[in-house]
Amino acid sequence: MSEGFEKLSIPVKLLTAGSAACFADFISFPLDTAKVRLQIQGQEGQSLRQLRAHTGELYAFSDPAHYRGILGTISTISREEGFRSLYNGLNAGLQRQMCFASVRLGMYEPVKTKYQKWLNVGESKGGVVDVTARIMAGLTTGAMAVMVAQPTDIVKVRFQAQVKPDIQLCPPAQHGTWKTYKTIFSQEGLAGLWRGALPNMGRNAIVNVAEIVCYDVVKEKIIKSGLLDDNIPCHFTSAVISGFCATLCASPIDVIKTRYMNSAPGTYKGAIDCGIQTVMREGPAAFYKGFIPSFSRLVSWNIVMWVTFEQIKILVVQNYPKKDE
Repeated sequence: MSEGFEKLSIPVKLLTAGSAACFADFISFPLDTAKVRLQIQGQEGQSLRQLRAHTGELYAFSDPAHYRGILGTISTISREEGFRSLYNGLNAGLQRQMCFASVRLGMYEPVKTKYQKWLNVGESKGGVVDVTARIMAGLTTGAMAVMVAQPTDIVKVRFQAQVKPDIQLCPPAQHGTWKTYKTIFSQEGLAGLWRGALPNMGRNAIVNVAEIVCYDVVKEKIIKSGLLDDNIPCHFTSAVISGFCATLCASPIDVIKTRYMNSAPGTYKGAIDCGIQTVMREGPAAFYKGFIPSFSRLVSWNIVMWVTFEQIKILVVQNYPKKDE
């Protein structure tokens, strides 16, 4: 990351990171919706005609053959519910990114610098101690971001999992992001808005390391080796590698997080119980349900986010006064 950007104030860094993440989320949101539908497919008690969820909304089909593959899922949702359904929860998704990505990405450099000083990295950048400092920074900012943005993640998942209601079976119960916040709070209490925070912290701490640290290290190695300059092809390549690593590491936790957040109260005793029940009913392969759409979404999100972020950084450094000036 550019030295000029490191000298900017933290609020500017947060806004820059959040803006890039929001743009990436908008571009890749249909893939994320498809991923959620595939992940909860087969979840016990999620049949269209057997369950009206706690909030009054209907959720994804339990028929294992209903959604097939990423393109098939997007096509099915568009055909049965309309194209706009692919963007269900977009408002909450953008709120989440502005809260979540701004912290996990915008705070990464300051936190990394602190850890590097504490571990006395000095001139040994790129070594084991330096990478350890980066991993610690990724874990820290990932967990911090979840505590800030968890309610937005809850609402986003509920919207994405929601199947367009059959009016005769289940008239619409609620619409709008803010009304959903209020409904969850009134029916499930404050704890409902932070439901699944523990697995989400684990998931996002891992994703943060896989995405940000991997991108940071790969980009640095590519530039130092002389393969590419610090430009868009370099950012693109680094983003693809970090997206693959993030998907591989986080998919099991992501499945548990999505199912637990989307379940009616009382379905699971906790996130661990959700994982156990998933294995017992569907086997270990269930933890990689939706892997292809998850990979497609994370890679596309990483490409758009990192390329956008790097370009915004250049503009900000050129046009915004540094904090020591």
